Amino acid sequence: MSNRPQQARKLVAENRRARFDFALEEFYEAGMVLTGSEVKSLREGRANIAESYASPEKGELWLINAYIPEYGPSNRFNHEPRRPRKLLVRRRELNKLFGAVEREGRTVVPVKLFFNERGIAKLEIALAKGKKLHDKRDDAKARDWKREQGRLMREKG
Repeated sequence: MSNRPQQARKLVAENRRARFDFALEEFYEAGMVLTGSEVKSLREGRANIAESYASPEKGELWLINAYIPEYGPSNRFNHEPRRPRKLLVRRRELNKLFGAVEREGRTVVPVKLFFNERGIAKLEIALAKGKKLHDKRDDAKARDWKREQGRLMREKG
């Protein structure tokens, strides 16, 4: 038992574009192999996963193109901001992700980067299917109609 107070789930970065570009189907929580300066930079709340993706290579899952800026005080022991980072998932989940990517043409998209209750950096990834232009238009139309419905209900009620 540690004396540290339990902290709630702290969100560091979110990929809001993923919900617009992809139909997200199954969600998984993955650990990340990070250096000390990367963790300190994340604790300051600085990261960007908007243009990143997860790629299965050589039996492992890698986070590609995620931006974690350098941590100033770590000086010459700093990390490379856009280096590939290994993701840690269970073997069964990894096999399922590999199969979906190879056979069905799915994509593994990072959705949220956060610290869990124990203070460990985690990445929420989703198995996704790319949306076509007409799907995006349909979603935008439905979203606008919902907004209009809410406006009409407020005016009448």
